[in-house]
Amino acid sequence: MKLLVSGGAGFIGSNFVRQRVNDHRDEVVVLDKLTYAGRPENLQDLGDAVTLVQGAIEDPAKVAQAIGDGVDAIVNFAAETHVDRSISGPEAFVETNVRGSLVLLEAAREHGVGRYVQISTDEVYGSIEEGSFTEESPLVTSSPYSASKAGADLLVQSYLHTYGLETVICRGSNNYGPYQYPEKLIPLMVLNALHGDKLPVYGDGLNVRNWLFVEDFGRGISHVLAHGTPGEVYNVGGPDECTNIEVVREILAQTGNDESLIEYVTDRPGHDRRYSLGSEKVRALGWEAQVRFAEGLRRTVAWYRDNAWWWEPIRSGEYREYYERHYGRSLG
Repeated sequence: MKLLVSGGAGFIGSNFVRQRVNDHRDEVVVLDKLTYAGRPENLQDLGDAVTLVQGAIEDPAKVAQAIGDGVDAIVNFAAETHVDRSISGPEAFVETNVRGSLVLLEAAREHGVGRYVQISTDEVYGSIEEGSFTEESPLVTSSPYSASKAGADLLVQSYLHTYGLETVICRGSNNYGPYQYPEKLIPLMVLNALHGDKLPVYGDGLNVRNWLFVEDFGRGISHVLAHGTPGEVYNVGGPDECTNIEVVREILAQTGNDESLIEYVTDRPGHDRRYSLGSEKVRALGWEAQVRFAEGLRRTVAWYRDNAWWWEPIRSGEYREYYERHYGRSLG
């Protein structure tokens, strides 16, 4: 199969590309803007198995270049994803997440692409006190990020009903694992703990997340790509729920630190209390999560400990400035 994977140099996208090349022997073209979270280093071990085109999904010429003489499917990971950044600068989220998806959908229609898979998020459902969201749950967004992702999902669904394009949507729960940019909770806390820096925890730390190891999400996406029914949404949820403070404490234990490094900081606006996805539909396609959170976190901490070559340029570069401005304290 020949795939166009947009956003394939980012965290989840690069892990998916690695699976498709190594496990399925696909021919993969990656289209990525290569901004702060999309990095060629995330794909360097794949060599000539991947063709990398630098460009934005909101650029029709770059999308056409990436499609070239045709692809069998488009899998769209490309997105601005960090909630904090969406609060301070929502325009970029609408441009990439909504308009970029529109450009990709138009290109898929024009070039006769067989299948289009949109990678979405549990955040489009908002917060849930108990139980789990299903694919029929209403969309109740809480941030410019989740609103832009919900808008893109609605566009994707419209292209099946209006134009007959075979579209499917995957909504994942909180992913973690290797190659995740350290603005997200787990890599941020791991790197700060490894350096003896304070670990900033929003509010009381009792926000609950449904954690999914990135390789399991990639396998779920592959099941939807191969077997999903056009027009359907598939939730891909993790096997374990933990509060943020439980995650932080376990990271401290695994890095040989105590809780004196925890620093509670002012909660962000509109911070959802709990996410939880029911995954019965994707399980019916043959998928099951294989990595429990305890094992996945051990693997993730070990990866960051052993791969300083990957994160040192980030931590010493522009991310330092962002972190110090956002949290009001210096990195060690």
